[in-house]
Amino acid sequence: MSVLSGKNILLGVTAGIAAYKAAFLARLLVKKGAHVKVVMTPSAKEFVTPLTLSTLSQNEVFSSFTNEDDDNAQWNNHVELGLWANLFIIAPATANTLSKMAAGTSDNLLLATYLSAKCPVYYAPAMDLDMYKHPSTLDNFKKLTDFGNIMIPAEHGELASGLVGQGRMAEPEAIVEFIERDLLKSLPLRGKKILITAGPTYEAIDPVRFIGNHSSGKMGYAIAEASADLGAEVVLVSGPVALHTEHSLIKTVRVTSAHEMYDAVHQYFNECNIAILSAAVADFRPVEVADQKIKKKEDTLVLKLEKTQDILASLGAIKKKQYLVGFALETENELENAKTKLKKKNLDLIVLNSLNDPGAGFKTNTNKVTLITKGNKVLPFQVKSKKKVAIDILEHIIQELHA
Repeated sequence: MSVLSGKNILLGVTAGIAAYKAAFLARLLVKKGAHVKVVMTPSAKEFVTPLTLSTLSQNEVFSSFTNEDDDNAQWNNHVELGLWANLFIIAPATANTLSKMAAGTSDNLLLATYLSAKCPVYYAPAMDLDMYKHPSTLDNFKKLTDFGNIMIPAEHGELASGLVGQGRMAEPEAIVEFIERDLLKSLPLRGKKILITAGPTYEAIDPVRFIGNHSSGKMGYAIAEASADLGAEVVLVSGPVALHTEHSLIKTVRVTSAHEMYDAVHQYFNECNIAILSAAVADFRPVEVADQKIKKKEDTLVLKLEKTQDILASLGAIKKKQYLVGFALETENELENAKTKLKKKNLDLIVLNSLNDPGAGFKTNTNKVTLITKGNKVLPFQVKSKKKVAIDILEHIIQELHA
């Protein structure tokens, strides 16, 4: 999954010969998982059709404040467009449009939207060599940088005039790569390695049956994806669940039993900065595992169980500079039991959830957690989606690491 996945991206297209590349750029952004809307200058429609961009972006294309063919049409709200966007990419950005951006001129929908945008603005210049090097253009580049806009430098190559030099708009693949790298640079967990466990473990009774629990893995997967979205390299050690993630910064290691999870976690723990163990690991396993399916001959079946290895405690005993987070799912004496676990297992943070809380627990899409710090500070949260709970947990960890 790309860092652009789920982002609302406004693609601005101006009237240059490179406008045809906007079609490829829109397609790439959609393939990255972004939601794309296109706003064009009126003259840009002479170079690429709104129909093409609408088809590729899967959204209506905007080029004027009103639909001139419909007397009853509502106006296209440039403020609403600007506020909708998480990113605004203007590609191609002609010398004419760049000059107007620098001067604050607002004579079309694209420029009005630019002046209303609250999000990062990227622009990819496209013009002839002499125009690119002209002092007024260089001055506009400086002004736009001072405004906080981010230039995607033009490439060196053959230009529409037949000259060869700088001024050629960056290729769509290069634009996407530039933006991804730039976004990752500013993310708070960039450069951090995070180890996360998720889901249940299954402890075999025979080749058919096992001891397990109802964990769906949704909480752990939400934390993994939120961590990667914040720039971290993630190793996700997952028990047997139906979930999958395609995020490019997540390496998934599939395991089944507590013993397999123990081995996988210890393989990656030394190189991680943060470990978040949200898996519901089985506390017991059968002492003996039958080679063949146990036949139902008697009215009762007696199993002798032994404790599984305590993965969390084993990491607490060997941790050096790692920030270690555990989870506690309780049904009684919740706070006391969680605080005991926090101290006993040498954790930096414990995430408590109770099966007594509506909206919390296994298989739900929501959770209700209380964070308890190493200093016994108790931070309760309301019921939220597991994605938002993941963000709450990570924001607290980031705050602690920068304290």
